[in-house]
Amino acid sequence: MSAASRRPSPSASDAVISLRNVSYRLPGGRVLLEGLTLEAARGETLVLLGRSGSGKTTTMRLVNRLLEPSAGEVLVEGRATPEWDAIQLRRHIGYVIQETGLFPHFTIERNIALVPSLEGWPPERIRERVAELMELVGLPAEMASRYPRQLSGGQRQRVGVARALAADPPILLMDEPFGALDPITRADIQREFRALQKRLAKTILFVTHDLREALVLGDRIALLEGGRLMGLYTPAEFQRADEPLAAAYLAAFRAGDATGAG
Repeated sequence: MSAASRRPSPSASDAVISLRNVSYRLPGGRVLLEGLTLEAARGETLVLLGRSGSGKTTTMRLVNRLLEPSAGEVLVEGRATPEWDAIQLRRHIGYVIQETGLFPHFTIERNIALVPSLEGWPPERIRERVAELMELVGLPAEMASRYPRQLSGGQRQRVGVARALAADPPILLMDEPFGALDPITRADIQREFRALQKRLAKTILFVTHDLREALVLGDRIALLEGGRLMGLYTPAEFQRADEPLAAAYLAAFRAGDATGAG
């Protein structure tokens, strides 16, 4: 199956995340997001692709209520975000960020167990879940007692993914999660993550500025610029797109491939 045929556009009934004509302005009036309408279906990886300042991270923060829209509405599982208890909404969502956000004074086991502990899971269930997740993301069991500083960048990123999955949230928000890794480790982690997503079928918003990553991981790609949605594509559609910004991304991508090949 090609990347283009991974998933059709969602209908209103199966959208897990919906942004309806959403705008966000800073108190001084600067517009960070303007009239964004976008949906992510259950089990879909929707990539938000754009340059710095395009509105990618703002969109993500609106989903978990770290920000409130200036206009329009954001819905999660069919409920407008103000109808959710903010803490319960955020525990309904797993997060993976570029530097993993691990607590340096916590062991790997304690980092992964954080949300289940907050949810009051019994200790034995937590231990079983940590062991299950470490195996799932390819970390040996003996690493559970280590600290983040004792792991490589790729290993820390695997811990970050495990922690995000710990309480089995249906939604993941991933903000440039692999951007700090070296190219070889990054490619390995991307392959592993894609295989993991096929197995778990989470609904994922994935922020990146890297077209190669978007094409590898995304079911669909939302191209943002200046706080506006410029286009929404499957990976195959993106590679045929004639929208000027998409074409510019493709030209830079192909030029980089040609340089690397030379």
